[in-house]
Amino acid sequence: MEPRITVVTLGVSDLEKSLTFYRDGLGWPTEGIVGTEFEGGAVAFFPLSNGLQLALYPKHQIAEDASVDETASSPAEFTIGHNVASKEEVDDAMQTAEEAGAKITDSPRDREWGGYSGHFQDPDEHLWEVVWNPQFEIGE
Repeated sequence: MEPRITVVTLGVSDLEKSLTFYRDGLGWPTEGIVGTEFEGGAVAFFPLSNGLQLALYPKHQIAEDASVDETASSPAEFTIGHNVASKEEVDDAMQTAEEAGAKITDSPRDREWGGYSGHFQDPDEHLWEVVWNPQFEIGE
């Protein structure tokens, strides 16, 4: 298996609310909710850099599709990293997220490893880290 990820799908409790957060609040482009003509097919895609896609899909539908139980989760299970090119961009992204309705869990600050970052949660408590890492070059 090649080490490749093409889609990251977040399970959401309210697809419309999450679509509004990412599209209207964060300003991310999307065609909106697609697949409504299929039972259990409603999903929203957001094109990211390098061909990666972020998908929003109802949690209960993921559980059904994957034949697993829908259980409680912890926001600390994983973070989604959003790397930016400067400390100022961290501050700007965090402010945008907060204005969109995100919960700021860790305000931006200098880190002992030399970078600068902060954390926020989306409407379903998925944990995002906005990071400036002086050792990480941001490509287009």
